[in-house]
Amino acid sequence: MSLTKTLYICSMILNKETAQKTAELLLQINAIKLQPQNPFTWASGWKSPIYCDNRITLSFPIIRNYIREHLAKQIEEIYGKPDVIVGVATGAIGIGALVADVLNLPFCYVRPEAKKHGRQNKIEGHIEKGQTAIIVEDLISTGKSSLLAVEALKEAEVKVKGMVAIFTYGFDVATENFKQANVSLNTLSNYENLLQLAEKSNYITSNEAEVLAKWRENPSIWTN
Repeated sequence: MSLTKTLYICSMILNKETAQKTAELLLQINAIKLQPQNPFTWASGWKSPIYCDNRITLSFPIIRNYIREHLAKQIEEIYGKPDVIVGVATGAIGIGALVADVLNLPFCYVRPEAKKHGRQNKIEGHIEKGQTAIIVEDLISTGKSSLLAVEALKEAEVKVKGMVAIFTYGFDVATENFKQANVSLNTLSNYENLLQLAEKSNYITSNEAEVLAKWRENPSIWTN
């Protein structure tokens, strides 16, 4: 698949089996929690029946190895090897470094903002002008924080070939943000596959699946 064909495609899943397996593993270790009757409150203030913390995967060797190998495979199949793998701080530093190790590539990471002291770096690690990079993320919500990393790399005159992530909620606003930024995004799994797997395995009831599906339509004003 060429890069041109992936532009503007948010959350393209390469393999249904991988998408379902990834969702299963995330549920298994409570990296994803579904609580439609007792919703979480995000930092943004949104009420949410789901909470995702993919950093937990780093504590489970078999699962983190599965994720790093499939992200690496996705990168090679879609983009070919870049010059550098870049993680987004802080959630994707660990998994990004693991992916870089699989691909035997240099690794660096991007901070949300430059440090206030020392060298005042925004990009940590060695990267050069004109190099190509793939960004690794752990989770995509609206995509705004992820795309800040793209901006930082472009300011450093690094060519961003695309972004890969473990999971995305699949919000329309994220699709639009990636489209406007002209950045392709590819994920191992997404919200749709998660709900299918969760209902099929009786992790949630059909009524709870309906509530969870409804939430994604307009998460900023959702109430249970």
